[in-house]
Amino acid sequence: MTSGRRAVVVTHTRLRESGTVVSEAVDQLRGAGFDVSIIDNVAAPEFAEPVTQIDDDTEIVVVLGGDGTILRAAELVHSSKVPILGVNLGHVGFLAEFESFQMADAIRRVADHDYSIDERMIAHVDVWLPGVSEPLSDWALNDITLERSDRGKMVELSISVDDVEMSSFGCDGVIVSTPTGSTAYAFSAGGPIIWPNVEALQLVPLAAHALFARPLVIGSGSSFTMTILDNSTSDGWICCDGRRQRALPKGTRVVVRESQCRLRLARLSGVPFTQRLVTKFDLPVVGWREHGHARQSQNTANAGNIIDTKEDTR
Repeated sequence: MTSGRRAVVVTHTRLRESGTVVSEAVDQLRGAGFDVSIIDNVAAPEFAEPVTQIDDDTEIVVVLGGDGTILRAAELVHSSKVPILGVNLGHVGFLAEFESFQMADAIRRVADHDYSIDERMIAHVDVWLPGVSEPLSDWALNDITLERSDRGKMVELSISVDDVEMSSFGCDGVIVSTPTGSTAYAFSAGGPIIWPNVEALQLVPLAAHALFARPLVIGSGSSFTMTILDNSTSDGWICCDGRRQRALPKGTRVVVRESQCRLRLARLSGVPFTQRLVTKFDLPVVGWREHGHARQSQNTANAGNIIDTKEDTR
């Protein structure tokens, strides 16, 4: 007889076929009393198309992989209250809570309900195509990118905040990210890191041909509007979380704001975000000046030891 507790494991076919980690995790979950189903190779849906989601009575989704796998799993639980627990089998694994060697402890904690919930802000996007009265709507946990579709040209954009035009320029594109996505593509493009408990959105221009094209950060009640100008030399291309995407013609208006939905991440430790940041990015917490002082002190101490040794041999 089963306990009625349901868990879903989201992973890659490659991981299932290349080792025993996935099968061991499934066995441990079943041993802890869960009915387990496995989902792998979650294909990217079309932009603005509904995604088949997991059953509402699912207790938890365990993700075995990297941050990309967590983004795929987020599509399965979007607009639901089912939490995600990430076990890192990828590279950085910024969203993951555990590493693979901690699997048994993670599953034991899940079985005992020994975890807290970290709710993450999600961005909502409305795309208004020229001449269309209803928008195409989608969302992103990490980021929404609006880029040029012609790689040899620039896309000309007008940027507004709360319906007030702030700037216009030609560029490779712009990134609008949530605090969760601030450590991903936006960070690589020169945007600031935003702590997850800050309710904000940021916009980072990509290779903008303008004197003033710096990252912008707005509060949760505000919105960004990006319009592809009619005289743009390239059409646009939009992509949510690196997955759901489509081409956009000139004249398209893209509005990004805070979503009413939240993603629920299961947290099993009290490690603060700052510590996660230092660990995952391997930040040099000791600067080069401190290293220099330390080397100078060590050299002085070594010199003193040499002098003492010479005096002892006289």
